[in-house]
Amino acid sequence: MGVDYYKILQVDKSAKDEDLKKSYRKLAMKWHPDKNPNNKKEAEAKFKQISEAYEVLSDPQKRAIYDQYGEEGLKGQVPPPDAGVPGGGGGATFFQTGDGPNVFRFNPRNADDIFAEFFGSSSPFGAPGGGGGMRGGSMFGGGMFGDDIFSAFGEGRPVSSGPRKAAPIERTLPCSLEELYKGTTKKMKISRDIADASGKTMPVEEILTIDIKPGWKKGTKITFPEKGNEHPNVIPSDLVFIINEKPHPVFARDGNDLVVTQKISLVEALAGYTVHLTTLDGRKLMIPINSVIHPDYEEVVVKEGMPIQKDPSKRGNLRIKFNIKFPVRLTAEQKAGIKKLLAS
Repeated sequence: MGVDYYKILQVDKSAKDEDLKKSYRKLAMKWHPDKNPNNKKEAEAKFKQISEAYEVLSDPQKRAIYDQYGEEGLKGQVPPPDAGVPGGGGGATFFQTGDGPNVFRFNPRNADDIFAEFFGSSSPFGAPGGGGGMRGGSMFGGGMFGDDIFSAFGEGRPVSSGPRKAAPIERTLPCSLEELYKGTTKKMKISRDIADASGKTMPVEEILTIDIKPGWKKGTKITFPEKGNEHPNVIPSDLVFIINEKPHPVFARDGNDLVVTQKISLVEALAGYTVHLTTLDGRKLMIPINSVIHPDYEEVVVKEGMPIQKDPSKRGNLRIKFNIKFPVRLTAEQKAGIKKLLAS
């Protein structure tokens, strides 16, 4: 079964919702990193485990999958949830591109977010005159931390902070240099949970269309607002795809310029050389070079680089560099001939 969430939360398998809340309150406060400054690494790990256990066991669908298949079932290592699992997809989210499957399944929420949602955005544990939430600093200032800290706030009644925005989900989107040169359209299939008016969730599938514009660079972000899973009292995450450039066998990109390196002999460097290239959009270029090519020589072909994102009608440059192959050895006659030739 992998991780035993019941053991982590110190409840039995018949535990009710109130039992889960009571145990989570006790353990989350005990192991919150702000309460354990001298043992912060262990506290952070335990705090994360406790939050993950509470997230799974307090959600009927995730709990049903966990009870039947264990931790592996939540993380997609068993048949799909609709093959006999009550309630559907539980919280799994799937992404797939034409470049091959890239699957993202149950992903535990941020432990601090669960804590803030449970106790409210205003901490009852700050120093007098405070009132900031846990993201504003330590939750446990002022020496007010005690074993019976919840008694003043009502057993089993977390303070409601209202809907909050879940953290964005970011995924890389690999693109070839040709796709970023010409532009393209990618179709992305996602599956996510949506909630009805009663709070019950159900899986739905959607096809997202991403129009890749000519000239886009590595790091460009495409955001689909609120396309993450829906949870009670939470505004769904934004789904963000981040462009990543695939390596190209011929060209390298440098800003808006394209750079290519040609291997040539010493004779070609001295006597002249013609560069033959196929561009990213399939055109054939023939570039004669009549100058002597030295190791630092660079031929610049204007406007044969990448489209400029803000104005695709304009382009960067093509920069041609050279790797000159020198002979390993020369005979005495060859040396004499070179000296005679270059001296004249």
